[in-house]
Amino acid sequence: MRVLLIGANGYIGRFVADRLLADPAVQLTALGRGDDADVRFDLATGSPGALTRFLDAVHPGVVVNCAGATRGGARELTRHNTVAVATVCEALRRSGCGARLVQVGCSAEYGPSQPGSSTAEDAVPRPGGPYGVSKLAATELVLGSGLDAVVLRVFSPAGPGTPAGSPLGRLAEAMRRAMQSGDGELRLGGLGAQRDFIDVRDVARAVHAASLSAAQGVINIGSGRAVRLRDAAATLARVAGYGGSLHELDGPPGTLRPAIGHPRTESVGHRVETLGHHRTDGLGHHRPEPLGHRGDRPDTEHAAPAAHPYPDGCGSWQQADVRTARDRLGWRPRIALEESLADIWMEAACRI
Repeated sequence: MRVLLIGANGYIGRFVADRLLADPAVQLTALGRGDDADVRFDLATGSPGALTRFLDAVHPGVVVNCAGATRGGARELTRHNTVAVATVCEALRRSGCGARLVQVGCSAEYGPSQPGSSTAEDAVPRPGGPYGVSKLAATELVLGSGLDAVVLRVFSPAGPGTPAGSPLGRLAEAMRRAMQSGDGELRLGGLGAQRDFIDVRDVARAVHAASLSAAQGVINIGSGRAVRLRDAAATLARVAGYGGSLHELDGPPGTLRPAIGHPRTESVGHRVETLGHHRTDGLGHHRPEPLGHRGDRPDTEHAAPAAHPYPDGCGSWQQADVRTARDRLGWRPRIALEESLADIWMEAACRI
């Protein structure tokens, strides 16, 4: 089976490429904007006709699209997440290859959900920001294309390669700097959100399974369990061997909740971090607040953390209903969050 992988250099795409290359029955061709792609092509600016000619020449049986943008203004997100997918769908319609399309979507398409609930594929999507809107529009294009297609709605990916600017990446970097500088106390804001974390290698397994299956429509890919970011922080501290105390700043100015980590009676310093705290400028771009403010001022002078620390527009809670993936793909998550966090920490600890 020849598979055309789009976005092989991205966070998820790299692991999908590894998974597909490990299958001796797969012949993989990578298409992307980078120099190391087998074929250089920019979906956001390239024409459907040009892509059609390539599809007719290569004749893949499956096209996997992992490409897209997670940051930027509405115009940029639309160009890379929606227009690009429109190009893929139109090229596949014109081509005689008859390839199956596996589109990697995201849980931001759903938007906020009720705390305690599990979101199934039949939930009405209400994305809370331009990123989710652009990805939902792409999903609708795929579903309405008439192609043999499936959309995998991936919840919060974690594990090796996690971007340093993501909440888990920022958490690991904050802890690395605290340990490097000998800070015995790390104060963290923005820990109240609960997300369904799924290891990126399990996501790659799901993409592989979807490529081989006949399943169509939308399928959730998650762990099926929401985890509070403060609990992930405590696990990361244990994995990292951080002996200091982690204090939570999720509350009104001047409050402090020493609910995480291992309290110590003595400390050599403390650091204040706000994880995933983003502000938006007039053009709609998300800008992270600076990290690493030294705690040399009274607690009351620190700004309150963001109400929604994840810049995905999904509020305080997300948890996937993953029964469809089990029933239609024969897929279940295998890698525990602790292992994902250990890999995130390993990469953070190696940074100089």
